[in-house]
Amino acid sequence: MAGKALNKTNLVALGAETLADLLLEAVKGDAARQRKLRMALAAGQGPEAVAADVRKRFASIRRGRSYISRQSQKKLGQELSGLVRLIEDRVAPDAPDMAFDLLWAQLHLAAGIHDRTDDSWGTIGDAMGEAMEAVARLSPSLSKDPATLAEDIFDAVSGDGYGAFDHAVHALAEALGDAGLARLKTLAETAREAPLSDGDLILYAFIADRSQREARARAARDRTVEMILQDIADLQGDVDAWLARYSPEQLTFHTIATQAAARLLEAGRAEEALALVEGALPNDDPWFDKAELDDAHFACLEALGRTDDLRAALWRRFEARLCPAALRRHLKLLPDFDDVEAEDAARRHVAAFRPIEAALIYCQTAPDMALAAEIVLARHAEIDGDAYEVLTPLAEALSGAHPLAAVLIWRSMIDFALTRARSGRYGHAARHLDACAAAEAAITDHAGHPAHDDYLRSLRSAHGRKSGFWARVGGLSG
Repeated sequence: MAGKALNKTNLVALGAETLADLLLEAVKGDAARQRKLRMALAAGQGPEAVAADVRKRFASIRRGRSYISRQSQKKLGQELSGLVRLIEDRVAPDAPDMAFDLLWAQLHLAAGIHDRTDDSWGTIGDAMGEAMEAVARLSPSLSKDPATLAEDIFDAVSGDGYGAFDHAVHALAEALGDAGLARLKTLAETAREAPLSDGDLILYAFIADRSQREARARAARDRTVEMILQDIADLQGDVDAWLARYSPEQLTFHTIATQAAARLLEAGRAEEALALVEGALPNDDPWFDKAELDDAHFACLEALGRTDDLRAALWRRFEARLCPAALRRHLKLLPDFDDVEAEDAARRHVAAFRPIEAALIYCQTAPDMALAAEIVLARHAEIDGDAYEVLTPLAEALSGAHPLAAVLIWRSMIDFALTRARSGRYGHAARHLDACAAAEAAITDHAGHPAHDDYLRSLRSAHGRKSGFWARVGGLSG
């Protein structure tokens, strides 16, 4: 007799008592699952009961001293994420301040956990990030004293060596309000001017030379203080205070220049924003596209009403990067009928662009399959059959309306795999050959390229001894 399917309906039919027995048996000897079950039981008893169990678990994690392996780290990360959800779902609706205290306590666990594990995968960092995001969602509901909250934030950020509290100021901006931000600013400015404390120095006790130890400690403290002051300046709309954190050289770095320009534009200081962005240009590294810097440049020109300069900048980006978005925006800014001529010029530019793979990527992104087929037919000898990430989806996209272009792409990948004896790709090459055969009937003009049977004979002549490939071809045929 066949057993019933293991699904929710059939399990519910077993009844509560039977399910309870099965559940107790399932979690026997599994501490993590037992904890999860106890949390679920507490969840029905109100926020105080949930909070009590969460605090017990935090205390257990805090007492831990042994190294946390990769496997255990993953389970711990999942548990911490589950605790965030539990706090938000079961505590926050009725007791937001209590929920905040629990999330804040979880963030304070980060240092101890990081000291016991290698978080190169970011598992623990991600879980702590979820806790800070939950704090941000709670912020409007908190009734904490703003000055006291500012002091808690300052202490947490100042003692944070692993970044768990990096976004605390922004996350709690609504709860801080103007009074809290003012208190936090005072704390930071006072700390910046104060002499180094024993607490500042103890982290660098391993440095024998006192002057070097003090220099390292002061630099670390100042970085933290400046980060807090910059966050406050951001929230208060004080662009100059935000800019003051960086040297003139740093303001030419593309990431910082982009952020600075956005703030200046928001403050209505477009000329300054443009000057700053132009100091970080040009974006002409062929291997590294600073797209966000170009976007900032466009935003500055648009804000200043410099339409001709904006059109020219957009065209330069298209010419250098084959950026479809830049071209579309450029065309929209042109007078009527001029856009048709510009679009033709753009297609000619793409058709001649090197490397050919960049041109084909543009055609996929634009999309413009007719142009892709034109490029393949005109420049098929340039195609690098190793670029399968680009070529495989392109051949599939071309196969319906442009079968010869699709076949030429498949052949380039087949030829690469066989010529280089890449046995790991023989299966893919066999499938590409099968696709070529299927497309043959739709090709009315081979434009001087060999028909499928002729191509197949040339393959057997050149690579007949590559049995691994032909075995796969035979398998597909069968």
